[in-house]
Amino acid sequence: MFRFESPIYLWLLLLIPLLATVYYMSLCNYKKRIKKFGTPELIKRFSSTVSHKRILIKFILSEVILTLLVIMLARPQVGNRIASKKNKKGIETIIALDISNSMLAQDVPPSRLEKSKLMVENLMTKFSEDKIGLIVFAGDAFVQLPITSDYISAKMFLDNISPSLIGTQGTDIGKALNLAIHSFTPNSKIGKAIIVITDGEDNEGGAEEMANEAEKKGIKIFILGVGSKEGTTIPMPNGESLKTPSGDIVKTRLNEKMCKKIAEVGHGVYIHVDNTDLADVILNRELSKLQRGEINNVIYSDFDEQFQGIALIVILLLILESLILERKK
Repeated sequence: MFRFESPIYLWLLLLIPLLATVYYMSLCNYKKRIKKFGTPELIKRFSSTVSHKRILIKFILSEVILTLLVIMLARPQVGNRIASKKNKKGIETIIALDISNSMLAQDVPPSRLEKSKLMVENLMTKFSEDKIGLIVFAGDAFVQLPITSDYISAKMFLDNISPSLIGTQGTDIGKALNLAIHSFTPNSKIGKAIIVITDGEDNEGGAEEMANEAEKKGIKIFILGVGSKEGTTIPMPNGESLKTPSGDIVKTRLNEKMCKKIAEVGHGVYIHVDNTDLADVILNRELSKLQRGEINNVIYSDFDEQFQGIALIVILLLILESLILERKK
């Protein structure tokens, strides 16, 4: 796994285009001033020893060096996989998170999606030896993070989740459940759970069959319904509310009846997510009832600094930049 220990320094990369702009403006200003002294042919004759090409190359090298120095400040690191002891016990949980546009609704502040992400993050802080996987879905579904005990990576993937990850709109819970069922490890002596967080809108069908399939495999189903029954509009990034092709404003409501039905068929648990922390309490309580089995965890627990190679490149470029003269021999 690759990461930056101090990513805040990456903001300094904004200096690169800024310096390039300043360089270009200075060059244009230089050309204007030179034209005042005479014709281009005469100026070229008197400045024949000056190499504008070399000056440009030196500037480009300086930009590259500055970029590498900023990356060094951000401290690039690569994680080493280290297997933990096998006698540690835990459970396996796959979280299927609905990221359809309706999850942008703000009837559960700050929004349905952000509230869901906060719940997942709180859940991970309570895990210690357990494994967690992450699936995102809308009209389609895919694995965002394979099942792991690396909570640092899980939180990084969680932060980057947004509706833009999936172009196909809808809420295909059946597809998400099917993918989750096949994402667990083969270990049969460990409690397994699928947590589906959704508003249940525009369900594509097949969810009840998949919930029943999960129940047969001994996988506990939790359906977390996020949103209000009254419904609300869906704010879009441009500040307007989502509209239908005909121009009508879309109103989204929690389909609690459908969510409860899926949980019932899978002999699971339905939990309504509102503005309180009650859903977190109920979910943690139910998960604690699952059988804890031996887990062979693989986590990124140690990170090696990778600045040495970059530093060597910087030194070589500095030497090269100093050897290039602005004047021709």
